[in-house]
Amino acid sequence: MILSMTGFGRSEGVFEGKKITIDLKSLNSKSFDLNTKVPSRYREKEFDIRKILTDRIGRGKVDCYINMENLELNTDIKINKELVKSYVEELRGVADDAPDFEYLKMAIRFPDALSTRSEALEENEWFFLVGLLENAIAKFDEFRNTEGKILKRELTKNLNSIEENLQKVIPFEETRITAVRERYQNILKEFENVDETRFYQELAYYTEKLDISEEKVRLTQHLKYYEEVMNKEHFNGKKLGFIIQEIGREINTLGSKANHAEIQKLVVMMKDDLEKMKEQTLNVL
Repeated sequence: MILSMTGFGRSEGVFEGKKITIDLKSLNSKSFDLNTKVPSRYREKEFDIRKILTDRIGRGKVDCYINMENLELNTDIKINKELVKSYVEELRGVADDAPDFEYLKMAIRFPDALSTRSEALEENEWFFLVGLLENAIAKFDEFRNTEGKILKRELTKNLNSIEENLQKVIPFEETRITAVRERYQNILKEFENVDETRFYQELAYYTEKLDISEEKVRLTQHLKYYEEVMNKEHFNGKKLGFIIQEIGREINTLGSKANHAEIQKLVVMMKDDLEKMKEQTLNVL
């Protein structure tokens, strides 16, 4: 099963006058690289947030941005009314010729006249945040799955193209060996006193060096194995990358032993498809 390392998920909700938004996005990477941006209110839970993401996402360069916006004005400020009234009465007793608003302006500057509500994160709010995070991850996974289906179509297309070009090699294979044999036999006629036994031994050795049967068999096996892993195994990006390397080795060897213009053209086409597969495989989770 193919999943893309590229993903995006957003979740948002309102809790007691606070709008919370979570954005998750990722790009391909050889390992797991997580960057988080968390409001100060939730900073104490950053480790827990990172652990949830680490356990669920797997691999990729991941950014998680959590934003909080207060929808209610001055929600964090509390006026200690009784204390302010007491301050005003005391000020009026010292100087009773000033307007009341002047006493009030001075009173609110005194200690404890204004206070902020507790910044402690309550359990209900944390559970609400975790729910939003889980929702963002679910959308993120859905995005990865959709992108993975597109990747699989492209990989299958290129895989089939390599298999088709490998089959096209077969008609040229026998004519290639026959042409080499005839060429060297014609050369033999131009010389006198040649040890024909030794000549045919060398010709057989050279013909064997040109044989590409083993390369074709191994290449076919690697292509089938790639398709099997792609369809059946989860989180298979690294493994597919290793199989790609083996496919590349066989195609390169086939090209070096081809000694035939049409086979070389087919090898070039296989290499082109393989390069596309390499780029696509880099984005497989």
